[in-house]
Order: sequence, then C-alpha cells, then structure tokens
Amino acid sequence: MTNKTLKNICPDKRRVITRSFRPSRDTHVINIINRLLALDEIIVKGRLKQTLKDFAHRHKDIQTVLMNNYHRISKYIKEQEGLSEERKLLIGACFTMEYSIESAALFNPSIVVYPKQNNLKKGQTRVIFSFRATGEGHISSIVFRSAIIDKDNSIFLEPVSPFLGTPEVVLNATYDRELFKAKLEEMGQFSEAANAIFQHLQAKFTLEEIGAAIETTRNSNVFTPADLEGTIVHIKWLAESNYEIFFPHGQLISERVIFPLSQNESNGVEDARFVRFMNEDGLITYYATYTAYNGREILPQLIETEDFHRFKISTLNGPMAQNKGMALFPRKINGQYAMITRIDGENLYLSYSNNIHFWFEGVKIETPEKSWEMVQIGNCGSPIETKKGWILITHGVGPMRKYCIGVVLLDLKDPSKIIGRLEEPLLMPKEGEREGYVPNVVYSCGSIILNGELIIPYAISDSESHIASIPLDELLEKLLK
Repeated sequence: MTNKTLKNICPDKRRVITRSFRPSRDTHVINIINRLLALDEIIVKGRLKQTLKDFAHRHKDIQTVLMNNYHRISKYIKEQEGLSEERKLLIGACFTMEYSIESAALFNPSIVVYPKQNNLKKGQTRVIFSFRATGEGHISSIVFRSAIIDKDNSIFLEPVSPFLGTPEVVLNATYDRELFKAKLEEMGQFSEAANAIFQHLQAKFTLEEIGAAIETTRNSNVFTPADLEGTIVHIKWLAESNYEIFFPHGQLISERVIFPLSQNESNGVEDARFVRFMNEDGLITYYATYTAYNGREILPQLIETEDFHRFKISTLNGPMAQNKGMALFPRKINGQYAMITRIDGENLYLSYSNNIHFWFEGVKIETPEKSWEMVQIGNCGSPIETKKGWILITHGVGPMRKYCIGVVLLDLKDPSKIIGRLEEPLLMPKEGEREGYVPNVVYSCGSIILNGELIIPYAISDSESHIASIPLDELLEKLLK
C-alpha cells in the first residue's frame, strides 16, 4: 500500500519554561536568603542586570516570573519593608530555574482540525498537532503546533514561537457533588466522615467551600482525628486532580504547554489522544484522554476544551477506565458515549456510557492474533468515521518489543464488530527510524481523514515525530478484501 512521509518534526532543546526552584530543607532556603540580604546594593543591581541580560530574551515577562517566585518564599524573610525592587527580583531569580521541555523527546502526536478556519485560501485547512514533550527527569507535558494543509495535502507548519508559557490555574473551579461522591465511592473512601462533610456542600461547590465544609466537620468533634484526617487527604487529592486552566488570548498555540500540576501527574501527563467531538446539538467540544503518572501509579484523565485556551481536567472513573490508552469516539453512538479501552494491558475493549466521566461496562473486541502483535495490542487514537465503517488505528507489540501500527475496520452501527483488518502492519519502524530513546517503535495518538487521505502523525522510537499519508480508498479496499 502506498504511503508517503509528509513532514518530520524534531524536538528543540532551546524551548524552555521557567519553574519555581526550592531546596528541600527550609534551612537551605533561609541560608540562601540571608546571603542575598547581606549583599551590597550595588552588587545586587549589577548581578540582577546581568541576570536579566542573560534571560530576558528567552521569556516574555521574566521580571513578573522572578517577582512571583520571590513572593513564594517571602514568608522566610522577617523584614521585607525597605527591600528594593532589585533585591526582591534577585532573590526571586535564585529560586527560579529553566526547564527544557523537549530536551529528551517530542513524540506520540495526535491531530485535529483547528477550531477557527480563518485567513485561509480556498482548499486549505488549519490543524493542531499535540505532542508529548519530555525533558529532564523524564517529565512529560503536552505541547502544540499548528499547520496549514493544502488541498493536495501538502503540509506547511506554521512558525514556532521561541517563547513558551504555562497556564494560569482557575481559582475555585466548580465541582459536581454527585460526580465527586461517586468517585470517592469507587475509591472506597466515602466514609461516614466524608458523608458528614458532603452534608455541608451544595450540588455545585468550589475548593474554598470544600475547605469550609472540612473545617465545620472538624469543629463538630463528632469524629476522631484519625477517622477524619484520612478522609480529608483523599478528598483533597481528588479535588486537586480535577481542575481548570487557561492561557490568555493572544498567546500563540505553539507557546502553550500543559505541564504537570496535580500530585497524581507529578511525573508527567502522557500520550494525550485529542478528538474533535460532535455533540448532539451540533456544537464541537475537543476532548483528550491522557495518562497521569506520579512516578509509581497511573491514572486515566480527561481534558475538555472548546478553544484550546481554557481547559478542564478531570478524572476518568469506573472499572473500564483502567490502564493506559483510552480513545473516545468522535460522536455518540445510539445515544451513548463510546470509548475504546485496554483494561488488561493486552486486549482492546469497547465501552459505552451515559456519563463521559464514568465507564462501568465493556466488551472485548480484539485480541492479539497476528505474529507481529503477539505481546499486546492497543489503540493509536480515536476511531475515524467513514461510510464503510469506523477506522481504528492500532498498535501491536511483537518480537523484541517492536511496535508496529495496524488498522481494523469496525461496523458503523455496532463497533463491537470487526468487519475488516490489515494482515500486515500499515507502518513499521524503517531502518532510519528504529534508533532512539526506546528503539524499534512507531506510535500515534490520533489521525484524521482529509482530502481523500488518512493523515497519520506518528512517533519514531520515542524521540521525534513524522507525518505520513495513505490514500483512503486504497486502505478501505484492502480492509474489506
């Protein structure tokens, strides 16, 4: 089958964000501050001038960053009155570091049509690519690129900004009491103490209101500290796993990076599978499933956005929301959300739900059968609708843990039925693609159909990303042979 490589997208170690730096020992923090407070003002001004010269051109508003990081540790400074602006900024600089988000890899891409299709020529389509960017300490984040695709599927990547920015967290994001309660029950943590706390919450509540309800329950003295504190830990953990973030309008798509924020994703937000979802009222919502990793455990999460400026992050729940690699269908099927899952690490399942956050039942639809996928199979992004059926891009792991990309065709009305499959991989690591951080791997998190071709962005060996295209008619003919 004909396939052509359209573009290669490589990591750029020059792309950096700022992070707050704080030594683990309070005494170390205090010692740093005391040394800075003892400096002569002339030396302070000179060192700050050099610091700004070295770093101001690498960040849009470095002085705001430094001042914010000063305020984060200002509680350790007994006498703040009289400190010059320059000294505060220099103190902030000593508690700030750069982090190169793509220094290790830029991989596992997905692609969706851009929300806005303005300023384009006839036949052009603007798209968004998402990538898993990995830097020092193998911490993963989500980054974006935009591109314009011509009517002949030539791809023109739009300029990548030299700047990056992390989002603002929405203070007091709203929580749904019944969803929150159901998740605690699934975790086995909806105790009598939790029930007492929830008696003080409305149907919709904020983080601030959770805190107030906890204090009211604590002051009632009905529960022992041991009974109450364990419940509080789980409630706070769950609240911090469900949050909202936003990027300011005017910030380019290539400047936005979703970096780990909650404790459960402290070691990375991995493998986002974005999909353009058509709601029953015709409105579009972009969803992405991803894996939150804290260094020990993984947790399936859901991203929701309408414009790629404001994002809502929430947990996915239920026995079918386990393991890695959940992929949402781009519309409801028979009035229900539908998801491809892999709860056992080996096989593919289809799950339906009336609530996008909870997945309780499913049916196994595919097991490893081909010699190139004997170890395990998984999906490579959301199913894609065609007149002949749902195209599901898969990956198979075989001898020597070689990852290949395959395709199955699911029935349109009943996607639990496989009506076609490729006998051989659609894509496999070529000789020039097999070397990298994890060798012998090709992998994708989402594709689209455009101008009669299947466009697949895919990662090679967990290092960089390529984009390939396959004629749709040719693919469908092979699937239905």
